[in-house]
Amino acid sequence: MLAIALLLGFLAVFALVAVFIPFDDRARLKIEPGLSPSLSVAPAERPKRKGPVGLIWNFLSRLAVFNKPLATGPIGRRLIKDLNMAKVHLSPEEFLLVKELIIAFLIWMALNVTKPGSETFLFGILMSVGAGYYFPEFWLKARMKKVKESLVHELPDTVDLLGLCVNAGLDFMMALKYVVEKSAPTAIVEELKSMMQEINVGKPRRDALRDMARKYELPDLSTFARTLIQADRMGTSVTDALNILSEDMREARFRRGEVMAMKAPLKMLIPLLFFIFPVVAILVAGPVFLDFFQNNPLQTLGK
Repeated sequence: MLAIALLLGFLAVFALVAVFIPFDDRARLKIEPGLSPSLSVAPAERPKRKGPVGLIWNFLSRLAVFNKPLATGPIGRRLIKDLNMAKVHLSPEEFLLVKELIIAFLIWMALNVTKPGSETFLFGILMSVGAGYYFPEFWLKARMKKVKESLVHELPDTVDLLGLCVNAGLDFMMALKYVVEKSAPTAIVEELKSMMQEINVGKPRRDALRDMARKYELPDLSTFARTLIQADRMGTSVTDALNILSEDMREARFRRGEVMAMKAPLKMLIPLLFFIFPVVAILVAGPVFLDFFQNNPLQTLGK
């Protein structure tokens, strides 16, 4: 009965919020200034799910329409940007639905574990709501971090390939097309492919590069976009710009490697202090203490 009462209370609050927040599709698709509307999640681009899991997910995704009032304004814009950055094929409404399902499952677990009216009952409910809300956020942030690390790691090699193609006589767009078609599907290649598609449908190359840099806010990617934009604006050689950029990125990656190598001794200090040194102390001092307690030399001195 208590679970039914909590569920009805949640639905009542959700309905009250839905009444006072207008269903406006235009508000849901507002993008941050300077970002392209292409950053929104297009349902046609999502992978099709088949089988029983696909049927269940299609049914749940239809229920996500009730989250439209919650996915408007700054929350919706942030989720659109983060989901696209993390390469997660979900709309903001579906991501909020995942949070709600996790919260409902954790509350059901808390109701089965704790007794209503006990001291831990309210704490379990609050912890279930907090964990169900923040666990998907932590997972999304981890995916975003992984994608950013992949972009930073793969960008110098991609710039080298673009430089080789341009040095071979191709213009920038032909070199970009060749690299996208012939390279393995990585994060940076997917971003260059999206940028090339935007340019092909009429978007200026400067705006496409600027939007790609603003999407991730990475220094290396911003430098890549800024260098190409400056070369296009000033009319300088793209070949020279790519060659200089490739050398700078190689040096930057080498410096990042040096920083990681300098941090390694500090990171090894914690396991040394808490796991290795106690074991060594036990192995070295253990036999000494055992021999001392078995053959105590102080007893012979007393005699």
